Amino acid sequence: MASCYRVSGTQILLDIKAVPGSSKSQIAGLRENRLRIKIAAAPEDGKANAELRAFLAKALDCPKKDITLVVGEKSRLKTLALPVAFREKLEELIPR
Repeated sequence: MASCYRVSGTQILLDIKAVPGSSKSQIAGLRENRLRIKIAAAPEDGKANAELRAFLAKALDCPKKDITLVVGEKSRLKTLALPVAFREKLEELIPR
């Protein structure tokens, strides 16, 4: 199991470090047990959080409504929850 997430019941809790203000949204590696994700949105008025959820939803082929921000609304260190059914797709996204 990758160290950036853990399974809790029917959900995956994914720890990330968001890097807002990037030219495009992309996964930028795995550091300190967090998936580092560059976000193509400014960290203002929730824009970066919305873009982060949209990016992950598209990457995982998961409905955006199924990805929720659990911790870190105003922080770069965030924890997101998503259905455990997307575990295999998540594993494919995590750099080795």
